[in-house]
Formats: sequence, structure tokens, C-alpha cells
Amino acid sequence: MMGRSHALSGWCAGLVVAPLIGLTSVAEVVPFAAATAGYALVPDLDHPGAKASRLLGPITRIVSSAIRAFSGVLYNVTKGPRDEESTGKHRHATHTLVAAILLGMLAAGAGDRGKWAVLAVAVTGLVLAADVLGDWVIIVVLGATAWSISGTALPGTTAADAVQAGLTEIGGWIGVAVALGMFVHCLGDSLTRSGCPWLWPLPIRGETWFEIRLPRPLRFRTGGLVERLIIAPLLVAAGVLLLPGALQAIERLFTATSIWLAGR
Repeated sequence: MMGRSHALSGWCAGLVVAPLIGLTSVAEVVPFAAATAGYALVPDLDHPGAKASRLLGPITRIVSSAIRAFSGVLYNVTKGPRDEESTGKHRHATHTLVAAILLGMLAAGAGDRGKWAVLAVAVTGLVLAADVLGDWVIIVVLGATAWSISGTALPGTTAADAVQAGLTEIGGWIGVAVALGMFVHCLGDSLTRSGCPWLWPLPIRGETWFEIRLPRPLRFRTGGLVERLIIAPLLVAAGVLLLPGALQAIERLFTATSIWLAGR
């Protein structure tokens, strides 16, 4: 899948999972979904042309090169007897459930290293999402964050106290957002013709890098008409409808419109 589709699927997954981990208000759900959208782009750091690899110029290009080199070595060391001849660089090491869990655990541990570590992880996800989806992501998240701070601040507390409380809350879910985003990326790639070996190192049919994919008639080409004209628009619609209170707002609008039409 293309970067925009990955980010949109991460956004939708974040909106679905947020209530399951105790996040219910817009001020809580939106930052979580934005972080999930951003980290849904991270697996493609193993591709030099990906948005994530070009985000910070030479810095992310160096990171991308290191990841590709590591992935190639890991592939050659762990490949099974029936794994194909491949460089093992793109859609390998970073496109696994193991990688998603490990990076999620590292992100979850950011809270032990202080509030700035938590903030760095959260902002990284936000910047990645905004780079692909647009600056509206930053505006919406900052608005939700400001709303949360102003609404939860108790009399006598300072803005710094409120920010600290917000960072503590983020530290409680940032690891889930990272792992979820990366795993959703893998699931998205499993819908394409190339598939994704996200069950590594589980051996399947003699392959430890077995590409999980849909039956052949259901697969689509990355960046093709199916993705651009069907998948992406559906994800956009879902990304709006899954927002807290969106369905209720639509229902009220429909009811008000029906009453107005009936009175004409």
C-alpha cells in the first residue's frame, strides 16, 4: 500500500482501539489515532523512496540505509530452505509482528526515561502523520490537546502541571500506538499482490519469511486503481465516521433535516 493508505488505516485502527484501552473523549482519542497513523509509516523506513525515509533528509536516509542493511543480514541468516532468493531488505525485518511488538515495548519504556522521551516519541508519530496526511493533523491534535489541558486543569494547578499530567497520560498509551500502527501497516501490505511476511520467524511451508496475502482474485496492486479509487476513499470515510460522536451528529443532522423538509 502507498503511504497515505497506510496512514489512513493507522488512523482508523487508532479510532477503533482507543476505547478498548480506556480512551473515549475526542481529546484522548485524536492524539492516539494520530500517533497510530504516523507509526503506520515506520515499517517503510526500509525503502529509500518512502516518505518516512525522506522526512528528515540525510538523517532519515542514514537510518533507512542502516535498517535495510540489518534486514538483509537478518534475512540471509534466518531464511528457510524454500525462501526465495532476495536481498531481504524491503518488506522484511520491519514488516513483522516481532518488530511491531519490540518497538512498541521500547516506546512504552519511554516513560521511564522522562517526559521529554515521551514527548519525542509522540511528536515523531505526529510529524510522520502530518507529512503524509497534511497539516490538518497537527491542528486537530493541538486543538484536542489544548481542550484536554484546559478542561482537566484544577484550580490552583499551573499550565506546567497540566502538561506534565498530559505527558503522563500519553506515556500510558504510546507503546500501544506504535505497535498497533506498525502491525496495521503489515496487514495493509498483506492485501497487496506482494504480501507481507509478518509471521516471521514462524516456519510455514519451509519458509520463515512466508508472505501472508489474500487469495489471488482479491489482491490489488500497490498504488493501483483499486487502492486509489476504492480503498483510500473508504478509509477516509471510516476515519470521519469513527470519530467519537460522529454518528450521533450525523443522526441529529438527518433528523433535523427530515423535520425541516416535513414542515415545508
